[in-house]
Amino acid sequence: MLYNQNHAIRFPKGKFAMWSVYSFTGASILASIIFSLLLFLSIDDDPVMQFLFGGLAVIFELGKFFAWYEVGERYARKNFMGMLSALGFYAVLAAISIGGSIGGINSATNKAQEHVQVQQSKVNAFNMQIEAIDKQIALNNIAAEKYIQMERIATGVTRIQKENNKLREQQQQLALQRDSIPVVSQGSIVGLIESLALSLNIKAETAQLGLVVFLSILLDFFAAFFVGLIGEENRFRQRFNQIHPITLEGYSPLDAKDSDFLPHFEPKQLPEAEPKSTYDQVLDALGSNRVNCSKRAVSNYLNITTEEVDEIFSRMFSEGVVTKKPNNHFQWQGVKTVEEAV
Repeated sequence: MLYNQNHAIRFPKGKFAMWSVYSFTGASILASIIFSLLLFLSIDDDPVMQFLFGGLAVIFELGKFFAWYEVGERYARKNFMGMLSALGFYAVLAAISIGGSIGGINSATNKAQEHVQVQQSKVNAFNMQIEAIDKQIALNNIAAEKYIQMERIATGVTRIQKENNKLREQQQQLALQRDSIPVVSQGSIVGLIESLALSLNIKAETAQLGLVVFLSILLDFFAAFFVGLIGEENRFRQRFNQIHPITLEGYSPLDAKDSDFLPHFEPKQLPEAEPKSTYDQVLDALGSNRVNCSKRAVSNYLNITTEEVDEIFSRMFSEGVVTKKPNNHFQWQGVKTVEEAV
């Protein structure tokens, strides 16, 4: 049983849940900043320009998430024009951020592939030299056949055989050097890109670009989701603390050990309090500043119809509880006591 009918549907999240949310949010924002820094710092090699561009990247990232937080705040206040302006500002910053993240992730992926490509180029260079020697040996064998046909075996063929032997020795040395190159372990991201390219039957560059765009957008919206979750939870906690629901389940007004010291005390049945009228509820809400002095705010707070609100405000105006401003907006004056009336 609850004394307050406008009780919360759920309770605020616990410390473990909130620490988890803050951890995920901080990690995703930090990752987004790092990837943006990778792109902005590569624009110029001058340390001063790198400092300026790096600060610009951090400002864009933090400003983007604050703009998204402000979108939720203005939506909760029903300020739709302000929400649209904040949403437009967020969209511009998000486009810059996603572009920076795409460039940063793409740069990091290219560096991972460069190491593999350098090693592969060394192997390809040795293979080309070995193939050139094979072609030279094949040409020497053709020349040896011509010397045989001209019956000049002692002079031409012997010289060609010695030259072929030297070429084969050189070829073996090149093969040993090629095989001694350490095998580069393929990174997980490079393997993922090649697997996507094979499965989708596309080029590796196209698969890399698609993967980078997907990860950048996912990272940005992942962080935006948790920022919005934090804003919604903070607003819910504020409303929950203003309501202060009081539960009676399991409540005992007097402990057993206290009753030993007060044997003469017998708890009496208190009369049930009569429910307040809608008019009194409006006076209490306005007097405690729980709601603004406007018809719409009172109607949303107590969930009453427009006709009831009009009657209540007409009564309050006639009694001097509220007054009208020049712009026809109501202003709370307060309920006067008997002494103040005299």
